[in-house]
Amino acid sequence: MVTEMSRLDAKASVDDVTARLKQDGYAIVERFLSEDDVRAKKEDLYRVLRSTPTGRNDFEGFQTQRIYALFAKTRVFDQAAIDPLLMGVLEQVLGQGFTLSAPTAINIGPGETAQNLHTDDIVYPAARPHRELVVNTMWCLDDFTEENGATHIAPGSHEWIDERPDESSQTIRAVAPAGSVIFFVGSVWHGGGANNTQKPRLGVIIEYCAGWLRPQENHVIGVPKEIMRQLPQRLQELLGYGVYPPFLGNVDGRHPRKYLDDQRKVSNGVVEP
Repeated sequence: MVTEMSRLDAKASVDDVTARLKQDGYAIVERFLSEDDVRAKKEDLYRVLRSTPTGRNDFEGFQTQRIYALFAKTRVFDQAAIDPLLMGVLEQVLGQGFTLSAPTAINIGPGETAQNLHTDDIVYPAARPHRELVVNTMWCLDDFTEENGATHIAPGSHEWIDERPDESSQTIRAVAPAGSVIFFVGSVWHGGGANNTQKPRLGVIIEYCAGWLRPQENHVIGVPKEIMRQLPQRLQELLGYGVYPPFLGNVDGRHPRKYLDDQRKVSNGVVEP
């Protein structure tokens, strides 16, 4: 089980969360979302899940549904993704200019097996130890229990250099009530648990990475421009229409948001007024 020291209430501050991340590699903020908010998010995500296939391999989970390109398919996480608590924590851990990497809804179905422990920053060829490259948030839309697949986490493993988890490694289960949000850094070892119940367990991963790295998902292609124009400006920036200072990510020498707002037509390679 999770120790009480790793639990925070919904009034947790940026400093509270970052202190837990620095110490343990993860933090659980309980009941951050209201019951009504959880209900609304679940309702809309299940609309999308009705046409979402199960996983293609053991890592994705053969009994698990994953909604990729999340912001192309639902609006219910637009504000959560730019919540002030998250923005403050991310700036402290990743620095300015961070961006969204892999926002994904994960519905672990009955009978799903446990996922192998892994780190989320393994996609980047950076030797440990290194500065944090990734911060992940898991939004619990069902109660996360030991029986239905609560995430396994190896506390303190973000400080490991050459170690890898084995049968002797101490792990905890990120048990949390619906509405909670679990923060964990990309260098901590973790994995989805087995679902030994008769009901699915729904959560949403909103993953961020340092702004100078390539995100896992190509949001500029994945989220149609007509949808992107409707989003809050901060979310547009996180989805690729921003720059890492001074100019990484520019489009034709301009800020990419100007390109997003540009309604002019291009004919034979010439921009029409």
